Amino acid sequence: MAEGWARQLLGPDWRIASAGVEVHGLNPVAVQVMAEAGVDISHQTSTLIDPDYLRTCDLVITLCGDARDRCPVTPATVSKRHWPLPDPAQATGTAADRLAVFRQVRDELRRRVAALAQEAARG
Repeated sequence: MAEGWARQLLGPDWRIASAGVEVHGLNPVAVQVMAEAGVDISHQTSTLIDPDYLRTCDLVITLCGDARDRCPVTPATVSKRHWPLPDPAQATGTAADRLAVFRQVRDELRRRVAALAQEAARG
């Protein structure tokens, strides 16, 4: 979801990619809630993160504690941020409860990516 918002809000000057300590397929609920917001993420893929990959980055944003804790050492030249969001795929309860968590995370990601875009525009 973060990649989808980043592609929409940050513009063509940014090279945006999803990467993780594990590679998973797209979660269909994430695809659904992003489509509700007008963002198509159905063709996105994720890359396994490694030190070589990190060296090509200017900014790395981790989204959950597990990713932050297990992310390979980020070179000093790379800016690193952590956005401590719940993993919506781990949500429990009814289908409606789980859908609500996905929507909450979707909306928070949009807010954070929009703030990053504003920060970048200010230079």
